[in-house]
Amino acid sequence: MLEVLSSRHTVFRYDQRGTGLSDRTVEVIDFEAWLSDLEAVVTAADVDRVPILGISQGAPIAIAYAVRHPERVSKLVLHGGYARGRRRRGGGAAMDEESETFARMAELGWDRADSSFRQFFTNQFLPDAPASQQRWFNELSLLSVSGETTGRMVREFDRIDVSGLLDQVRAPTLVLHATGDLRVPFSEGRLIATRIEGARFVPLDSKYHLMLADDPAWGRWVQEVQDFLGSADLDANLRRISRLTAREHELLELIAQGRDNAQLAALLHLSDNTVRNHITSIFAKLEVDNRARAIVLAREAGLGAKA
Repeated sequence: MLEVLSSRHTVFRYDQRGTGLSDRTVEVIDFEAWLSDLEAVVTAADVDRVPILGISQGAPIAIAYAVRHPERVSKLVLHGGYARGRRRRGGGAAMDEESETFARMAELGWDRADSSFRQFFTNQFLPDAPASQQRWFNELSLLSVSGETTGRMVREFDRIDVSGLLDQVRAPTLVLHATGDLRVPFSEGRLIATRIEGARFVPLDSKYHLMLADDPAWGRWVQEVQDFLGSADLDANLRRISRLTAREHELLELIAQGRDNAQLAALLHLSDNTVRNHITSIFAKLEVDNRARAIVLAREAGLGAKA
């Protein structure tokens, strides 16, 4: 998934607090902390507006971020997600007990060399996967997070409820969900799609909670996501470029070729000051704040091909 997305886009990903290469020992693990972590990552990335991909519990975090910061989110892609955690779906005491059982299982058995406890979770994420793939996922789980932290996270995942925010989402949204998902019910993905105005819902003929390249539904996932991310961005860029005057368009073509200001002035017989004034106007109309971003936008729109 990372390879496919990064072939067309710059991808920022991060390990959730308490997991992976992020700090393992953290005092606070809750929804507001996860949301503030995403805010910190977007701020550090130094980008104006971004599409956000939220998978599983990443979906409600992305939804909350999009409502809190609508000016920063260009699109939402939500896969295998939910708006309501396990304890918020109306199952009563029985569902609460099931949730607590999952958390206790993680705390008691996750860190053992014997993978039987982790295998329970693996079966929910990758049912019917080849044994070698399940062993890989079991090992990845052990390396990525401790049992104590997993128990804490599971309890927080199951208390999430952003259902009241869905009708406030203004970003174009693509929702994908496996019809046979054992970890998050298909109905939860459908709920998100029906409550977010204009959202596109894509059912995937799969049992996998995670989307892997050997899944028969993989090709459909890639096509849907690429179409959703690519076309609207290009249309927006073309609209911005259409604001340019003929002279500014000419300058942007040369900028996209990698020409510096001195070359622009010489090629177009302009003064250095005139070139700088034109570039300031171009950046404003393209809604970018530096030359590198202007070049990326221009090249995505097909400029800069003529060297």
